[in-house]
Formats: sequence, structure tokens, C-alpha cells
Amino acid sequence: MQKPWKSFLLVSLFLAVSSVLVFGCASEITPSPRTAATIPEGALDSETWGKVYPDQYASQNKQKEMTKGNSKYEGSLPESHLEKYPIQKRLFAGYPFSEDYNDDRGHIYALEDVTTTLRVNEKTISSCWNCKSPQVPGLIEKMGDDFWSTPFLQLKDQITIPIACADCHDPETMNLRITRVTLLNALKERGIDPNQLSRQEMRTMVCAQCHVEYHFADENKKVTYPWKYGLTADDAEKYYEEINFKDWNHAETGAPMLKAQHPDYELSSTGVHAANGVACADCHMPYVKEGTSKISSHHIQSPLNTISESCQTCHRQSEDYLKNQVITTQDKVFATRTILENALGDAIDAIVAADKNPNAKADAMSKARDLHRKAQWRWDYIAAENSMGFHSPNEALRVLGEGIDFARQAQLQANLAMGATAGGAANPDAGQTPGAGTANEAAGGATPVPDNKNNDQKPTD
Repeated sequence: MQKPWKSFLLVSLFLAVSSVLVFGCASEITPSPRTAATIPEGALDSETWGKVYPDQYASQNKQKEMTKGNSKYEGSLPESHLEKYPIQKRLFAGYPFSEDYNDDRGHIYALEDVTTTLRVNEKTISSCWNCKSPQVPGLIEKMGDDFWSTPFLQLKDQITIPIACADCHDPETMNLRITRVTLLNALKERGIDPNQLSRQEMRTMVCAQCHVEYHFADENKKVTYPWKYGLTADDAEKYYEEINFKDWNHAETGAPMLKAQHPDYELSSTGVHAANGVACADCHMPYVKEGTSKISSHHIQSPLNTISESCQTCHRQSEDYLKNQVITTQDKVFATRTILENALGDAIDAIVAADKNPNAKADAMSKARDLHRKAQWRWDYIAAENSMGFHSPNEALRVLGEGIDFARQAQLQANLAMGATAGGAANPDAGQTPGAGTANEAAGGATPVPDNKNNDQKPTD
């Protein structure tokens, strides 16, 4: 007969294991109790909220430090992509990103960074304000869809507060909330009721308001997420093909191109952490001691700078081991990304060479340009994402692998276009689409259409 204490031990063990299975490994440390004080009505700036929540405000202000920390890739320093990776000037030829492309700094610098980039000018529209300030939702409510196409500089004096507490928190309850209509629209299209999301899911969704891929809709330039078919690079590409969308024409090849934004949420949703219920905030905003409180860190940064709090709540290996695991994974993704960059360079060379040959066959040239578009979309999808693939390494490597294949196929098709045995009518211009891309126009850039007789034309801004 089993002894009572053994039965008790077995039941206790069962309950402990069950709790891990139900709630996941990223269990939340109970934060310090919330204050009973309230936020003044209409207050949107973090400084005012900080008078009620000083520890969170002090944590947020650490974003001013600007450091690379333990990160090998990215960080919060405004380093130039074009200086670090000169090939990107060619990959983005004809698009403003070939002129100015820096790493983002912390949220606290959002307004300063967007108003000083060379990619913004008098033609830029207000869609580019969407994720930069808690004042934006109020302006959209006031202006309706006219907000999106309003000149960017016209609203500069009305948008003065960078990303702040009000972007993610209800001022009365402090509950997480979605303030961007762009995400609400995307969730509706996917059949997701935001009111049914759990707190843990909201700890990701408040980030998904902005850390996503998007484009500007043709009819009103409204920021729109390409989630109709799902969250992968392939799903977004399918959507863009369906609506015949392009961001710009490549200045050398004439191919109609896509520019990825920062699909952090989409890529991470395919990864092992998301599959186990880990939220963005679990890693990037871990619970820490700040002043007299235990709070979720608002110094949003790489988890490599907070390995103990971000990683070791689930993983029991040493900090050095975990750091090396992350960087080794990122190194593999970066190496594969570089292979794709080189393949894209070869594809561009081949298309440019064929473009100069009046006998180049139309069918092959059209295929070459389409394959260039497909290959670079996959490169950019991973290059523009902010984790160097770590959010979902298997998916990142799959996407890059497809890109390498498409780039080499583009190179082959361009070479075949000039072959004596190639069939079809001669037309080196086949596959080009004249005119500026919709998002490129919205952002204020110019799209030079290549002169097929002189491919030395320089991209303009």
C-alpha cells in the first residue's frame, strides 16, 4: 500500500510539471505593485508619466546611452549600412536607401532620426510618421484617412513627442493596449479579435504595432501590413504580386523591386521562442531591479546585454555559452546573407550586360528581372530584420537559400537571353515597368528608369 506522503509528493510533482506546460518556461516574475496615482488626462509625454512611474521612466531614459553592448550585429549606434556593406548602394540603386541608411537608435530618438534622414524631403508623406509618436493616433482620429497623404513636413510642428508610454499603455489602468489602427486592421483581416488576446500575447502585439513589414496602399497611402495570406516572406510576396505592387524600379536592371521594412514580428512568429509562448517583452524587456522597484525594463535592447534576466530564466547554461550560441547562429545567417549579396551582384551584372545587347530575347529578359526581384526580396527580408536571423534561424536560412537560387537563376536567364540558340523575339527591355513605384513616390524618392543604351545613369534622390 502506497504511503500518504508518497501520494502527496507525486501530486505536487504533477502540479509543478503541469504549470510549466501550461504557462511556458518564460514565467513572469511578479512586478512591484502599481501606484494608485493617475496620469493627467491627455498627457502623452513620458516625462509626465514618469512623475507617477519614476522607475520605469528612469529605465526608459537609459536608451540615451547608445551602445553596441554585447551585440556583434546592429546595436543602438547610428552606424551606416552603406559604409559597413557598400554593396547595398548597388542593391538599392534608384531608391533613397542607396543614399542614406543607418541603424535605428532607441525609441527615444525616433523623431530625431526620422526628421534628419536624407530619405525625408518636401515630397515625403505623413505615413512615415505612423510609428514615431503617441500623437499620431489623435491626428488620425481628427484627420481621418487624409492624414496618410498629408505632406510629412506639414505636421512636423504638431508631432513633438517621440515614442512614449502612451503608445502601449492605457493611462488609467496601465494595461497594454493597441493604439495603431494599422495593426487593428491587420488583425481584423486575419480574423483575430484584439479584445481576446491574453496579456502574454499583448506583450508581443504592442511591439507588432511597428516592428513589421508594411507598404503604403495605392488609394490613400495608408500604412498597410501584407498579412492577407500569412506572416512569411512568401506570403507577403504573394500578396504584393496579387496587387501588382512595387516600391521602385532598379536603376541598373529596370526590375520592379520590393523594399522590406523591418519584419521582426513576422520572422519571430515562425521561431521556436514564439512556438513556446515567449513574448517579445520576455527577452527585450525582462524584469529587473530599478530604484526601489522590480519592473519590466524599459531600456529596450538586445537580450545579449541582459542575459541573466532575459535568457537564464529559461536556459540554465552559462552566460558565455548562451552568448556564443546566439552569435554563432547569427554568424551563419550573416555568412549566408553575404553569399546571396554576391549572387545578386552577379545577377545585376548579367542583366546589365544583356540589356546592352539589342538582340537579347524578351522572354529570358523578363524572367531575369522577375527573378532579380524575387531574390532581392528574400535578401532584404532578412537583412532589414533586426535580429540577424536569430528570431527564427531555420526560417532565415530557408529564405536566404531560396534567394541564392533565384539570384543564380536570374544570372542564367540573362546569359541565355544573349545566346544564339535562345528563342523568342529580341527585346532587352522586356520585364521593365516604367514609372515610379507607389511607396517610393510616397517616401519622396525618385525612380530613374534606366536608359537601355546607357546604363551608367546615376540614381537620384
